[in-house]
Amino acid sequence: MPKIVDHNHYRQELLSKCLTVFAKQGYGAITMRQLAQELEVSTGTLYHYFPNKEGIFTQLVQELCEQGIANFFAQAPAAETLGERLQLVMAFFLESYQFYQQQILLWVDFHQHSQHRTVGEQQFLRGVWQRTHDQLATYFPELSSSHVDFVLVFMDGLLLQFLYDHGKQEQDWVVQQTEILIDLLACS
Repeated sequence: MPKIVDHNHYRQELLSKCLTVFAKQGYGAITMRQLAQELEVSTGTLYHYFPNKEGIFTQLVQELCEQGIANFFAQAPAAETLGERLQLVMAFFLESYQFYQQQILLWVDFHQHSQHRTVGEQQFLRGVWQRTHDQLATYFPELSSSHVDFVLVFMDGLLLQFLYDHGKQEQDWVVQQTEILIDLLACS
């Protein structure tokens, strides 16, 4: 009797393993053949599930974005005030700070090494931003669209700060910056 394979589940497993490989070696430094070797699958298997390395990466980013949003809303307790909700979002962000640092570095590496700077790539990255923005706008109905953008830009900025050695050993600094954001938005 032939083995029944849940293709969607197997694709998810491959994506999860790809994250580890991309994080370890970088997007630009690895080929599909090397990726298949690291995953201990054939190159044909990868091409069966994904059109190319860029396809793997874009699906991975989409999955991570959707998963991050779903994880937050699954564990976010009810909060009435803007300040309380900002604290919850930032606490969730800080709990996963290293994961998001890794993610943003992979995005930069992908962007730098992407072979095709197409409208599709730009729309894909914009789409990920927009979905995150829309979810935050729903969670923060009292904030304008520009203020929601500010929150996202702030979080991206915190992630890049570890390049300047803020955040790695200065967790208090990150918490302090987060408190300033909350104060600024809660007062506006």
